[in-house]
Amino acid sequence: MNTPLSRQLVSDPDAPMIVASAEVAAGAVVGARTRIWHQAQVDADVRLGADCVLGKGVHISSAAVIGDKVKIQNGCGVYGAVLEDGVLLAPGVRLLEDPAPRSVTPDGHLKGRDDWRREPVTVRYGATIGANAVIVPGVTVGRFAMVAVGTVVGHDVPDHGLVMGNPARQVGWACQCGHRLDDILTCPSCGRRYLRRPHGLSAAP
Repeated sequence: MNTPLSRQLVSDPDAPMIVASAEVAAGAVVGARTRIWHQAQVDADVRLGADCVLGKGVHISSAAVIGDKVKIQNGCGVYGAVLEDGVLLAPGVRLLEDPAPRSVTPDGHLKGRDDWRREPVTVRYGATIGANAVIVPGVTVGRFAMVAVGTVVGHDVPDHGLVMGNPARQVGWACQCGHRLDDILTCPSCGRRYLRRPHGLSAAP
């Protein structure tokens, strides 16, 4: 699959674009028009949707499932996570999956693939994870949520929740357009209004 860029674009405009320096395992599923850039690594059990972008040095492994129109920017590590459509991971994000990581087993043997405990992260539709943020195993980040730069998220984030800090705390709400909502849950940029729901916010009818 590591066909040089120029040949892929000429042969089929709907084919994935994978630059020669990227490593995409033969068993990986890569959707139409997805672009995979320099030194990215995609493991054999990973599924990537259509129209995605993987930046330089991205590593996706451990049966991660990526939806359509997902942008994963330079240097991100995605370990077993589920990313729904339209998710953005800014540079340096880490989505972790093992809640009790060790290099060796209790009897001193180097851990293998079957020794890891998997509690993958889920990132819902349209959410953004800011640069160098870390999402710990088992966390769900809600639809259109916004995780600020450098945040360490150890608990679920509601739909449209805006969180920041280490540990993360909710400081407000985010619009679908990415701007912070005001005190009456209206976006000062695009004018969308929102209502409180048990899972966070949803757009007002």
